[in-house]
Amino acid sequence: MILKTALRVFAVFLWALISTPTISLAQQSTPLDQVEQEAIKALILQTIRENPEVLMDTLLTFQEEAQAQAQAEQRAALQRVGDLLRADPNTGVMGNPEGDIVLVEFFDYNCPYCRRAAPVLFELIEENPDLRIIMREWPILGPDSELAARASLAATQQDKFEAFHEALMAQPRANTVMIRRAAEQAGLDYDQLQADMDAPEVDAHIAKSHDLARKLGISGTPTFMIGEALVPGLLEKADLQALISEAGDVD
Repeated sequence: MILKTALRVFAVFLWALISTPTISLAQQSTPLDQVEQEAIKALILQTIRENPEVLMDTLLTFQEEAQAQAQAEQRAALQRVGDLLRADPNTGVMGNPEGDIVLVEFFDYNCPYCRRAAPVLFELIEENPDLRIIMREWPILGPDSELAARASLAATQQDKFEAFHEALMAQPRANTVMIRRAAEQAGLDYDQLQADMDAPEVDAHIAKSHDLARKLGISGTPTFMIGEALVPGLLEKADLQALISEAGDVD
């Protein structure tokens, strides 16, 4: 075990040395001459040839440790911002507004995977009366997406977020024409909707979404958060239901 550990450290150190030839050994307090450097490099290659599993094992270990650290940092970030995500008044809510099981989705109206997830979420609302879904507008797919996010947030001022969200998700894409169509279907006052789209609360929500995504390490939509779980990508209904059920058991 001691030999293996020593070989691990030795292999990684020497591999780093040979992989970064631009590092000048002359900057050391006791510089090695060219002959000594070549001897070390030869020893590196010999060590790797004789013990290839040591290098691979070490690299895999480092990768696992890096992933574990990233996951720990993400959990810590979730704990810091989770309450804000669940209690932010400037956001759209679907399902039971007082529900104890809270599912947060970072989404974009022009994300095809978010569009596919939408009807599944409505089914889950029907099947889980204690479910509250918080829709975190995160427009990352261009100007039309931001326009749709602003309209969606403005719809909350008329207490018609869920109706507007369902109508807009049913359109082939989100743009000016489709936003107006969805607003009419949801029974919104369109002039009022346009006026509310530039409200400070709307600006704050979108800016905060970008900040939260950065802090949580979120890179795309949809991303779901429930309890201490942060799950990226489109999920099957059964997988979402499993997360909901688990959160309900914990609560």
